[in-house]
Amino acid sequence: MLARQRQAVIIEEVRRTGAVRVSDLVVRLGVSDMTVRRDLDVLAARGLVEKVYGGATSVVGRSTDEPGFEAKSVRQLPEKEAIAALAAGLVRPGTAIGLSAGTTTWTLARFLDDIPDLTVVTNSIRVADVLQQSGRTDRTVVLTGGVRTPSDALVGPVAVQALRSLHLDVVFLGVHGMAERSGFTTPNLNESETDRALVDAAGRVVVVADHTKWGTVGISTIADLDEAHVLVTDEGLPDDARAILSEQVGELVLAHVPGSGEELA
Repeated sequence: MLARQRQAVIIEEVRRTGAVRVSDLVVRLGVSDMTVRRDLDVLAARGLVEKVYGGATSVVGRSTDEPGFEAKSVRQLPEKEAIAALAAGLVRPGTAIGLSAGTTTWTLARFLDDIPDLTVVTNSIRVADVLQQSGRTDRTVVLTGGVRTPSDALVGPVAVQALRSLHLDVVFLGVHGMAERSGFTTPNLNESETDRALVDAAGRVVVVADHTKWGTVGISTIADLDEAHVLVTDEGLPDDARAILSEQVGELVLAHVPGSGEELA
């Protein structure tokens, strides 16, 4: 298969699913790991895909762009793992917590297996599945109803109504973007309302977001920066953002990412 044919297959797969993994392309195209990476380099240079850790995703940029769950799940994997590990340390046994939808909170859910006697409320089918798979008999998982979004969040009036009567010790909030003026944002208006209901139900709000979220602005604000009691992000956050966020959020926590600086692995 010629290079242009391989690249056409890659572009079509990105358009269809929102993301591709190097390992999957090696099998599908019958070529080496390095050949796939070179193809991704060419496509990224032409602005047709965005390279991420382990693969590539569709190019996004508008405030209403909403990548699907699969597309987001391959972005900044080491950062999400490091952030999730730190955030899990903020969860105490015997508490009621909330997890919003998103790939960072989905990663966090996998770090909660050893924490006993938790009640977890979420509007994410993916997060609920992870929590149920732990097999813990001392855990209660509450999944709100609602309308499903491209990022696999359950949103809308049903979800909001389910959250309004709840009182949670801590809510862990994943976001699409964060910026000084717009605060924490999402590209989905319905998801913003549902996430806002989660924030209102929280005794403490912990935002989990990797450094690439800084400067990204979705169409709707979930919460202002100063509404976050804690922001857990990673050391890739630029100095100017650190200064702004240190002034605004209650506590800024930076996760160390082993091997950071490598784009693909």
